[in-house]
This record gives sequence, C-alpha cells and structure tokens, in this order.
Amino acid sequence: MGKLTLSVDAAVVARAKQFAAVQGTSLSALVERYLAEVSSSPSPEPRGAPVLRRLRGVLGKGSLEDYRAHLVKKHL
Repeated sequence: MGKLTLSVDAAVVARAKQFAAVQGTSLSALVERYLAEVSSSPSPEPRGAPVLRRLRGVLGKGSLEDYRAHLVKKHL
C-alpha cells in the first residue's frame, strides 16, 4: 500500500473525520474509495462527485426557454 501526504484545511479534516465515523469507516478508507472512484475507467462524460451523479435528472426535463423565463422573473 502506498502512502500519500495531503495538505488540507484543519476544519475540513475535522468534518471529514466526523463524516467517516458516521459512515463507520476511516478517513483513509474514505479517501481511498473516492480516489478509486474518480480514477476508474474514463467515461465520455464527466463523472462528477457521487452525490451529483445521484441528483442528475431528478428535476425532470426543462427547456432553455423555461430557464430563461425563470431568470427574468427572478431578477425583475
């Protein structure tokens, strides 16, 4: 097994450790799983973070015109 040294903000490390504990894993295992996921076989479209992949498509199909109308209404 290789060793990796990272520089990460202390507050981020603390939150990540809490998250790992809630998940029942170590921070090292969490980082290893993430790195394995993002470095697996390339795909034609950007992979994104796992949470983003789960959210993709949940809003249904909207049109560009609908989005523009929403922005006009929002900012007027």
